[in-house]
Amino acid sequence: MQSVPELTGELVALDLGGAWQCAQVGGETIPALVPGCVHTDLLAAGKLDEPFYRDNEDRCQWISEKDWCYTRTFDLPASLLDSARIVLRCDGLDTLAVIFINGTEIARTDNMFRVWEFDVKPQLRAGENTIAVRFESAVGYIEQRQQERKLEAWSGPHDITGRPWMRKQQCNFGWDWGPCLVTCGIWRPIHLLAYHTARLTDLRVQQEHLPAGAVELTVTATADVVTSAPLTAAVTVSLAGKTVAETRVPLAGQTATAKLTVTQPELWWPHGLGEQPLYEVQVTVLTGDETPCDTATRRIGLRTLRLDRHPDQWGESFQFVVNGVPFFAKGANWIPSDAFVTRVTRAHYADLLTSAVQANMNMLRVWGGGIYEDDAFYDLCDELGVCIWQDFMFACSPYPSFDKAFMANVRAEGIDTLRRLRHHPCIALWCGNNELEQGIRAKKSSSGQMSEKDYAKLFDLLLPELTRAQDGERDYWPCSPHTPIGDRYYHADPTCGDAHLWDVWHGRKPFEWYRTCEHRFNSEFGFQSFPEPKTVYDYTQPQDRNVTTYVMEHHQRSGIGNAVIMQYMLDWYRLPTSFDMTLWLSQILQGMAIKYAVEHWRRAMPRGMGTLYWQLNDNWPVASWSSIDYHGRWKALHFMAKQFYAPLLISGVEDLAAGTVEIHVTSDHRDAGAGIARWVLTDLAGKELVAGERAVPIAAQANTLVETLDITRPLAEAGKRNLLLWLELMVAGERVSTNLVLFARPKHLELADPGIAATVREMDGSTFAVTLSAKNPALWVWLELDGIDARCSDNFVHLRPGVPVEVLLTPASKLSCEEVEQHLRVRSLVDSYR
Repeated sequence: MQSVPELTGELVALDLGGAWQCAQVGGETIPALVPGCVHTDLLAAGKLDEPFYRDNEDRCQWISEKDWCYTRTFDLPASLLDSARIVLRCDGLDTLAVIFINGTEIARTDNMFRVWEFDVKPQLRAGENTIAVRFESAVGYIEQRQQERKLEAWSGPHDITGRPWMRKQQCNFGWDWGPCLVTCGIWRPIHLLAYHTARLTDLRVQQEHLPAGAVELTVTATADVVTSAPLTAAVTVSLAGKTVAETRVPLAGQTATAKLTVTQPELWWPHGLGEQPLYEVQVTVLTGDETPCDTATRRIGLRTLRLDRHPDQWGESFQFVVNGVPFFAKGANWIPSDAFVTRVTRAHYADLLTSAVQANMNMLRVWGGGIYEDDAFYDLCDELGVCIWQDFMFACSPYPSFDKAFMANVRAEGIDTLRRLRHHPCIALWCGNNELEQGIRAKKSSSGQMSEKDYAKLFDLLLPELTRAQDGERDYWPCSPHTPIGDRYYHADPTCGDAHLWDVWHGRKPFEWYRTCEHRFNSEFGFQSFPEPKTVYDYTQPQDRNVTTYVMEHHQRSGIGNAVIMQYMLDWYRLPTSFDMTLWLSQILQGMAIKYAVEHWRRAMPRGMGTLYWQLNDNWPVASWSSIDYHGRWKALHFMAKQFYAPLLISGVEDLAAGTVEIHVTSDHRDAGAGIARWVLTDLAGKELVAGERAVPIAAQANTLVETLDITRPLAEAGKRNLLLWLELMVAGERVSTNLVLFARPKHLELADPGIAATVREMDGSTFAVTLSAKNPALWVWLELDGIDARCSDNFVHLRPGVPVEVLLTPASKLSCEEVEQHLRVRSLVDSYR
């Protein structure tokens, strides 16, 4: 049982998490864990086979059709009942819940994203108490609502329709990359809060950056005050444990407002542009005799961060500006990182977010069909300098904004969300929804869709109103994609707004099509690949290991996605000779697609000022658009992202008709610099045909055309299928960027056996340096440890004869140098078809 301290005038929080009991209503009871969900409890109890294995997902659907009840007992000391107020606080209930205390119904809830609080003192007693939370079937509810009025959400073959009726994680019902596993349970912490005097219920910190450089903070504390005695709020601002400002103000009724000035502020910057100092703002409510009643803290970064839209030579800008400095947003889209979100730990978040930073990303878009992520996610983004484009949780559906109860529910959800997240310096933008405008435009003739009037109620009126009232320091964008000029439901106007570009993949356009696109901000575009063999082997049996089998197609949610991968593969590469090589080659193909896009858009800055590819992560093991698979294994795309998102990028644009190659250097640095651009044109045997270098003044936050090479003669003499152009950028003697330009599709290159050699030396107890060299040019060389997970500093690299490449390799378990050599596997493109 939970031990409870005696009340001394302070707030007491009784954690009701931990061990509970769970049962299908009328069925067998099993142990449960709170926070958690019914699927993970059934798994832990041995009542459910692994849902991600083969097609076991199909045999889990009965769970969502049933009602489930969670119960536990807890002890309440008699002294706690002397509190003036005892509140049950539920940070997250998924979703249709009925709460009972000691057999008395307390409340009913209907929103996964809201915080629910109820005064429960009258229902409690000294000693043993019982709490029960019954969860009603979400599937049954939406089926009932669909009979009342059908909402025609656009969905895939594995999805459950009717999901927009519920304020619940939308991808729970299936998506074109995720399983249909409709959860229920107490998914976030649950507490009893007891207090005599006051409890802080909200804390808002507003910043004003003054012309002279100081930052004035306005701190507004709101409390539930249950005494008539005078109270004081003590406010301190500190950095790294040192107080930089402090004051005391009286509470006037339920609120206290204090103004403090940070005279020498250290500004917060996105990753790659500066440091991320974080200040702590603490408010403590004190009684007249200095007894603390409650304390709340917010960790903030001092910065301005706005979406800048102004007329320019290309139309209307769409760029993020931090501390007065426009910057190019580099990153990806984020989805929930597990189909069972209660399994996601801070360490899991940290690995994915650190991987994003290691790939030189400075922004992620939290997509609107998932969840408002846990506090740990946003804390880590603050620390790492990862800006967040935050969607409200609406995606790819008409929503019932004609329903007053639904709108009231959304209003409360919006207030809870904004109050919880607004202090985070990482939050860059609030966005109303994902893709509703283009969906409405395509389907607006259907009676089951959302009228423009109903759309406006929610996304043009309610959510921006809430954002202004509860935040006010960030901008609101109604929909991604959205254009503010002309037809609002036209989603790909290159002169303004953001764009979702799916002509490659869904439209089957070639990768080169990206070079024709000049949009202002590319918030979604992508290409799929399979996970690596280790991941696929975990969810298949040997007979499943062909991309056309039922199980492989079950783990592909984009319709004929496997066929699309293979179609593009045949356009670009030779047909691989094994299942494993098909998986690996699909990743190289995916990386090439996104590389074409990102390098072009970075060269086009400042016309375009952002690329967020779809998507960073997975929520189960699957063929998808992710650059990191469900198990945290980097795909080839993520290694390539580390190169094409590098702060300094050298790249080339070939023009076979003109016989030229443009060499560009792109910089995201805030300061100008200088470097040396080098190029070597070789044949497929590695023989040098043309070489040169040029000193390059590198303009700050700009693209520079360094040189236009005339290669007419080598093209005529050697032919486009026998040429490779190797590029590198040197700064202060260090190679900071490399690249390779091809003049023919890789399938038409007659590559010789590269003759790769690898030497291994131990760096420390956990990391090994692998030096790679080749006798002949080797393209897309990748390392792995057979049967052992490892993280590489680089992978899928190109080797030119005489130019070794060193890769740092960190195994997941402790190995000797001899064991690394034994398990090391080194392959290149030719291994996929020989």
